[in-house]
Amino acid sequence: MGLTLCCWLRDGHLKKHQRSTSAFCPLSVTPPIRLAVLLDTPPVAPGNPRSQWSPTHLSPNLQLCPSGGRVRRGRVEQSSDAVRGAVGAVTGLHIWEVLWEEQQRGSHALLGVSTHKCPLQVSGYTALIGGHSCSWGWELSTNQLWHDGKRKRQYPGGGATDVLSVPERILVVLDADAGMLGYVVDNCYLGVAFQDLPKGVELFPAVSCVWGGAEICIRYLCGTTRDAPALQALSRLSVRRTLGSDRSRTPALMSALQRLLLDTAEEVQQDL
Repeated sequence: MGLTLCCWLRDGHLKKHQRSTSAFCPLSVTPPIRLAVLLDTPPVAPGNPRSQWSPTHLSPNLQLCPSGGRVRRGRVEQSSDAVRGAVGAVTGLHIWEVLWEEQQRGSHALLGVSTHKCPLQVSGYTALIGGHSCSWGWELSTNQLWHDGKRKRQYPGGGATDVLSVPERILVVLDADAGMLGYVVDNCYLGVAFQDLPKGVELFPAVSCVWGGAEICIRYLCGTTRDAPALQALSRLSVRRTLGSDRSRTPALMSALQRLLLDTAEEVQQDL
């Protein structure tokens, strides 16, 4: 039953109901099953340690709010400043939400991941996250990917020729098991930005900026192990995709269809 649902979702049904006017959606790709299930999972409760910026691993030009979920850059010139998350990930698939207003980015606004060795402040204006061998970043103002101090390629792929305006809300997708990093914008998964990230090393969400007064918020949404998705999660996802955007009758249908799918699965298991 689970295999059937995985195949059904894989064969185009994940993108079937993504109707959006966003310029990013034509460039999006079908998310892997584990990620699709995770994107459909309710966020964890507030207060999760992964929903905070680190109070110690940040530039001296950045000030942390009391809750730890927001950081603000001082009005300092000729400095690039970074902060990383308080808790990273060594294994599993994880999603963080980052809120960063477009008007507060300027040049060299980078979002990505880093190890604990990444520098967090340098003089001048530069791509700090992505400017070191221990960090990987997406420059939001130019759509360029950066790693090891080198500009890699434009992201997302798919033949885009113009720089796309990245909205305030961005999801960072880290698959620590596979060593891959990607992003979700306007509910569209943009595919793998970086691969071959180091395994067995704690990777932290990280940002770097040069805009005075910029405020950047972080929130951990959810995560999962490398195990196959549970049948109930696959059932929920398939039901949601079938119902589409019409949610007026969703609760009752969700309950009935999920029960039907689970009952069918139990019958198959008993027959085996």
